[in-house]
Amino acid sequence: MPTKASSPRPKRPARAPSKRAAPKRRSRLIVPGDAEALAANIGFEPRRIELLRQALVHKSAEQELNLPANERLEFLGDAILGLAVAGHLYRSHPEMTEGPLTKVKAVAVSEPVLAAVAREIDLGRYLVLARGEERNGGRDRPSILADALEAVFAAVYLDRGFRTCRALILRLLAEHLDAIERDEYESDHKTLLQEYVQERHHTPPTYRVISETGPDHDRTFVTEVRVGRRTLGSGSGKSKKQAEQAAAREALKHC
Repeated sequence: MPTKASSPRPKRPARAPSKRAAPKRRSRLIVPGDAEALAANIGFEPRRIELLRQALVHKSAEQELNLPANERLEFLGDAILGLAVAGHLYRSHPEMTEGPLTKVKAVAVSEPVLAAVAREIDLGRYLVLARGEERNGGRDRPSILADALEAVFAAVYLDRGFRTCRALILRLLAEHLDAIERDEYESDHKTLLQEYVQERHHTPPTYRVISETGPDHDRTFVTEVRVGRRTLGSGSGKSKKQAEQAAAREALKHC
């Protein structure tokens, strides 16, 4: 008896490929006070993260947010920075006498240099500021950035010791130190001269216009810079500010 042909089974519809997207890599947003993110950014592994958190708190936020400010850390960091840079210069330049060493060190630890380094690591974006300071551009103010960077150095020192802190300082300042040592660093000469003179003489330099020439629409000013009765240098420019910068630049060559 002929067997009944079995009907072919209906094919199951092919399963549609999964539409689940590959997980997206999310970049971590910088949040004020995020010490862990800052530590990762600068290549530092903290043991006491609270020290780094305090280093990020500007004094303006102390009362508003009831947080300890970074001023004491800044005080300590200033000394640690000076020692680290002085030691580096002493070892790297046995040919330099005390005067040139002091001049290079003063430039290396000056506010313009520290603020530049702080900007390179986006330090301003990590800072905890009061609302008023935030509105007034505190995140990019050179004095706030420089002070905060010194506080960060102090936090690293208290957490991991001087050797780790010195290595971090010299790594972050490396390009600036190279340029300064080659006498190729372009910066605010008045600020650099003030840093140098203040450290050596404990008094700021003073500027005095000694001549003005030319018509009103094309004046040329000649200014000299002094410490006490001693003239350090002079320079000219189309404005008093330009003349003061030129005088400071000339003074730095002979300090």
